Amino acid sequence: MPSFVILDKCDGCKALDTTACQHICPNDLMVLDKETMKARNQDPQMCWECFNCVKICPTQAVEVRGYQDFVPMGASVTPMRSTEDIMWTVQFRDKNIRPKRFKFPIRRGVEEGKAQPFGHYETGDEDLKSPTLMCEPASLNTERGPVKMDKVPTL
Repeated sequence: MPSFVILDKCDGCKALDTTACQHICPNDLMVLDKETMKARNQDPQMCWECFNCVKICPTQAVEVRGYQDFVPMGASVTPMRSTEDIMWTVQFRDKNIRPKRFKFPIRRGVEEGKAQPFGHYETGDEDLKSPTLMCEPASLNTERGPVKMDKVPTL
């Protein structure tokens, strides 16, 4: 599902000539409606669903349905940016389930060629037929033992 703007939340980036979502959209789809001074996606069918506009919006007025590979159907995904990291909140369709939160660092300001994309994880074995992902098993945090199903794990 392409990006869409919640008009009640959008302030048009305080009525500047262009909005933050206009600047960051790689397909130049976001435009500022001069009459309402609200942003909108001018061609939803061409949206790449890259989440750039969602992450940069200062009022959290832009939403995109999360991909099925990282959130269940019907869940909403909301990023909250700070200067150091992005906190992703997944709110499930069933509001009785507590939302899940994931925190990732922002690499802005890192000198070119100095970023550590794998962090402190070793990159697993080099066998392409292996069922493990690149940073597994180190990134799975399996050293804390099995998780009991009667309690929801917290981050």
